[in-house]
Amino acid sequence: MIIVIVPVAVLLFIVLNTKLPKIGGNIYIALFTTAILSLLMGGIFNPANWFKAVLDGVDRIAWVMCLSLFGSIYSEAQVQLGTVNTIMSSLQSRFRNSPRILVICVVLVLVLAGSLLGDAIAASTVVGVLTIGTLLTIGLSPEVITAVIVMGAAMGSIMPPMTQAFALSSTLVGTDPDPVFRMGYPTVSIVIIVVCLYIVFFLLRKVNKPEIKDDRKASEILLQNWKTLIPLVSLIIVVFFRTVTASWRFDLMPWLLMKIPVGDRHLLAVMQTTPILRGVANGIVLCIIFALIICMCFPKVHRNAGSVVKNGFMNVRRTLLIQFGAACMLGAFYSAGQIEVVQAFAQGLNTNVLIAGGLVAMCLIGMLTGSQTTTQNVVFSFFGPALVASGKIPLYTAVAGAFFAMAGQGMPPADLTIFVVSGLVSGVVGKKVDPVKAMFISLPMCITMIIVGLAVLHFR
Repeated sequence: MIIVIVPVAVLLFIVLNTKLPKIGGNIYIALFTTAILSLLMGGIFNPANWFKAVLDGVDRIAWVMCLSLFGSIYSEAQVQLGTVNTIMSSLQSRFRNSPRILVICVVLVLVLAGSLLGDAIAASTVVGVLTIGTLLTIGLSPEVITAVIVMGAAMGSIMPPMTQAFALSSTLVGTDPDPVFRMGYPTVSIVIIVVCLYIVFFLLRKVNKPEIKDDRKASEILLQNWKTLIPLVSLIIVVFFRTVTASWRFDLMPWLLMKIPVGDRHLLAVMQTTPILRGVANGIVLCIIFALIICMCFPKVHRNAGSVVKNGFMNVRRTLLIQFGAACMLGAFYSAGQIEVVQAFAQGLNTNVLIAGGLVAMCLIGMLTGSQTTTQNVVFSFFGPALVASGKIPLYTAVAGAFFAMAGQGMPPADLTIFVVSGLVSGVVGKKVDPVKAMFISLPMCITMIIVGLAVLHFR
């Protein structure tokens, strides 16, 4: 067990000890250092085998990296097209006399944005900034506005189709992501319903009618801008047909790729059997690419294709680097035998003790780093396989792991998303916003995620 304890201890020491010169709190350094230490302690000294371990790790997580990259480029294309503006303007026009319904609509738009961007910070900044003025005129405090935006974006970021949380947890426990994503729709919906009720009954005690400058009716806005919704509707349709379990299930992009011959095989088969490239062949990634192609058909987007791709990449460059570091660490763990050691150890533990310890660890790392990705890479890379080894079903383990990581990310005192959004809100309202207070306001969402995760983990 020492070959597990030492690398993990070093990982936690670097991540949590921010006072270390130059490397303190640096997740990249922590992941790469842990990977090297794991290989050395596993008796792997040949650099060629190190390269094989890295290749194996990147191959395992390639589809998650592709999901982040293409998802970010797609979201940038949607911003250029003005899809979010169309949705928000029509909702504001339709519910200007029903402020409570309007707030719930704002939350649902943020959920939609988060599910299509796959990242809470991106959804909060790209879409949330459009909602600050409306929420402010309703009479909400800056801290409540911050919490509402972050809760909507956070719930959206875990909602399929572009959810890094479910994608990464599926990879870490080695299970098929499609059933995990399908299970994500109803489970995340439960959290959304609970949070919406919490907002209506506890946060909206006194509200005013919002001041809407646009006098057009919702129907007029939609009629004038309906074309901006085509890529979004197309993505929803394609994702729906590939995830539905009925007999009329149809996966469009793989079907198209199977029609393209490459030698004696088709293009999809070649992609699926090629290391790293198989990440692009993932069904969810292909759906995003399909929607991106539709976006590029609009002159407003393809004229700025260079900036769309560049900005999309720049928005996720930090995430991609973290994912690459996580891939190196994951490949090292599998090559050096740490995963097998943890699985063997877990078989001798009481399951309830294992769940309690892993949950506390994920929440602790989440609240200290403010990152769902870091939480999963640091803790769930061991915790997930250990749960499976103890007898838990991989599907339910992956779903629960995503909820635990998201819950920890939003807990006080270090939710990165709230720190970002509180700065945006502060700039609009012209006064300081207390981010820690906003974190406590959004805490019920985190508690709900923990409860849902625990419930799913005990499914049989």
